[in-house]
Amino acid sequence: MTERSMQEPTLLLLTALADAPRHGYALIQEIAAISDGRVKMRTGTLYGALDRLLGQGLIEVAAEEVVDGRARRTYALTDAGRGALATEAERLRAVAAEAERRLSVAVAGPRVRGAFA
Repeated sequence: MTERSMQEPTLLLLTALADAPRHGYALIQEIAAISDGRVKMRTGTLYGALDRLLGQGLIEVAAEEVVDGRARRTYALTDAGRGALATEAERLRAVAAEAERRLSVAVAGPRVRGAFA
């Protein structure tokens, strides 16, 4: 990936695949669980993102099978996907640490009044 921050759907998809390969419906359920129900990824959004991530080499098709007469693909992270997710997790940790540091300074330090206060 680039140094740009990852969009939330990408972050959630890669996170959902970090511990095990999953098929589309399982990914939708896992994303809802990871986000505590806040994100309900629609099928069209999911498969568009999966196609993009396949093209970027961040995920791969781990298996294909026919279930009830329909093809089912199972997706897995590639090494590049695992690396991109690890990089994004570190970036988020650094931002969160800085936010916490600044919040603690604001609570502990003197209050500065703005020009219009």
